[in-house]
Amino acid sequence: MEAKRRYLKIFLSTLYLSAFTFGGGYVIVSLLRNKFVEELHWIDQEEMLDLVAIAQSSPGAIAVNGAIVVGYRLGGFPGILCAVLGAVIPPFVILTLVSMFYGAFRDHPAVQALLRGMKSGVAAVIMSVVWDMAAGLVGDRDRISVFIMLAAFAASYFLKINVVWIILVTAAFGAVHTLLRERKGAKK
Repeated sequence: MEAKRRYLKIFLSTLYLSAFTFGGGYVIVSLLRNKFVEELHWIDQEEMLDLVAIAQSSPGAIAVNGAIVVGYRLGGFPGILCAVLGAVIPPFVILTLVSMFYGAFRDHPAVQALLRGMKSGVAAVIMSVVWDMAAGLVGDRDRISVFIMLAAFAASYFLKINVVWIILVTAAFGAVHTLLRERKGAKK
């Protein structure tokens, strides 16, 4: 019975978050963190950062990928189903309704003003996610992780290097760094 409650909680949480999240996957990732790390204490902060990294590096929508990794962590395969269904149902219903009536209200000034306001709010939430993730790395005082974060940003923003290459290089660097750290720990 406890497992059924947990699956229901996963489904209802992701359904609620997805229904009231505007602005894409990074916004829902922030809300998933708030729900499962800070409110329910089912996942710790460091593990959530790892799950977000996995969700970001996987192909597909980050909201769905985030739901998959969190659902798997919390309940295995049934957890994935609950989290993904909860994350996918609201946008599906909302987009279906919007597409049916889009022509009637797309040029209405109130709708245009609402969308402009939502863009500002979404930008603020995305900046909050970036700040929280960066603060986690800097707070750990792991200089290598901070260097990788700054180098990846510089490579993407200033040098306009394709994100796929950045992901591949940082994944390789992370694997080598982990292997070296494990070897060093095994020698002690």
